Amino acid sequence: MNEVSLSKIEEMIYLIRGNKVMLDSDLADLYEVETRQMNRAVKRNALRFPEDFMFQLSNEEFRSIQEIKSHNLQYGGQRKLPYAFTENGVAMLSSVLNSERAILINISIMRIFTKLRSFLLLEKGLSERMDQLESSSSKVFKIVFERLDNIEAVIDSKLPLRKKKIGLK
Repeated sequence: MNEVSLSKIEEMIYLIRGNKVMLDSDLADLYEVETRQMNRAVKRNALRFPEDFMFQLSNEEFRSIQEIKSHNLQYGGQRKLPYAFTENGVAMLSSVLNSERAILINISIMRIFTKLRSFLLLEKGLSERMDQLESSSSKVFKIVFERLDNIEAVIDSKLPLRKKKIGLK
């Protein structure tokens, strides 16, 4: 069995309609089955794939994915637009495609989705900490500038009044 790199799988994950998804053609490639064969198995088990597990791409969504991919994405002359599988849909695929390869690939994909989710949580946490730091540093700078203004006022009040210059204008 060919070993699939995690980075290769990561490149196959797209953000569409606010969901991280994988295309049916990419999944079929990973599972080493034909796309139409996989989609037939999915259709035979339609109840397992509600709209939040799998949806068909619009023309616009498919064109944007074509632009993202570095190589020219050919969709094999099919008449239908590809299906996108969310994380839950990919997990459900392992029960529909009951092969050892499907199980091993799904384990790798689930690990990547988990890793991506932890990165997002880490990024959110860092963002919140940066906002707090920015807020507290703004308060400190405000206090420093207020005190500098007070010191400047005190210094100005203690300086003698300036006398008019003597001489020609």
